[in-house]
Amino acid sequence: MHELGIVFYIIRDVKEAAQQNGVEHVNAVVMNIGEVSTIVPEYLTDCWRWAADKEEMLKGCELKVNIIPAVTTCGDCGKEYETVKYGKTCPYCNSGNTWLIQGNEVEIKEIEV
Repeated sequence: MHELGIVFYIIRDVKEAAQQNGVEHVNAVVMNIGEVSTIVPEYLTDCWRWAADKEEMLKGCELKVNIIPAVTTCGDCGKEYETVKYGKTCPYCNSGNTWLIQGNEVEIKEIEV
């Protein structure tokens, strides 16, 4: 479960941003997590609850997760399609000349104080 390691990085970055801005307590952290990022949101929130409550600044802080759908574009026909549904092969022209354009994100979107 790599989610715990990710939570430690999130906590580090949130604490750093809070300290730079004179914030004493954070109420919520909003994350954008890509659909194909390999992160299981339920595991991430479970790990968050355990780790955040060990930090005075983050006690009771909620982790909110936005799932970003995975979208792939085709280099041959130029169309975009759902990555999870169709994989690497374009459903419009059957080309394999495709690449992921969104859905692999793992980013802090907002810190609510």
